[in-house]
Amino acid sequence: MRDHPHGDDAPYPEVWHGRASNRFQWLLALGGAAFLALGIELAVDSAWTSGVAPLAMSVVGCIAAGLLVLFGTLAFVHVAMKVDRDCLEVRCGHIGLPRRRIPLNHVAGAEFAPLVTPRHWGGWGYRWRPEKGTAVVVRRGEGVVLQLWDGHTFTITVDDAEAAVRVIRDRLRSGATH
Repeated sequence: MRDHPHGDDAPYPEVWHGRASNRFQWLLALGGAAFLALGIELAVDSAWTSGVAPLAMSVVGCIAAGLLVLFGTLAFVHVAMKVDRDCLEVRCGHIGLPRRRIPLNHVAGAEFAPLVTPRHWGGWGYRWRPEKGTAVVVRRGEGVVLQLWDGHTFTITVDDAEAAVRVIRDRLRSGATH
């Protein structure tokens, strides 16, 4: 971890907030919106003469694919992390879902990860890999790796992950998790 001018004894805010975002996800969301628009266009202005069943399947397929891509990507445009005296909370997307709340008394330790990539986790989003644990990956870059008392790990890509690790370690040392 890098040295910081304020030192290790600097007071931390009562509630620490961090965030990471991925602008590329907006392009994928536009693709989902295009599929949705195509489905609507087919439903409204179709000149298919081959029957209703192929038309209905095309309309439903385009609308379903559009909604899936649109909402699936918008859920992971950004991640917000909050650390207070008792817990760590991770919220994804604009509506905060999926969400995970981890009490700090379930956390054994926290490590800084200088490079977390979607490639290592199998893509963007809320990920689980048996050999690696669980992660929320919205972009390539630094992250926080939590070691939980049950033996699992939880990784979060977040800007200024070093500060998050310092805050979590400070809260764990101070015993603020009673």
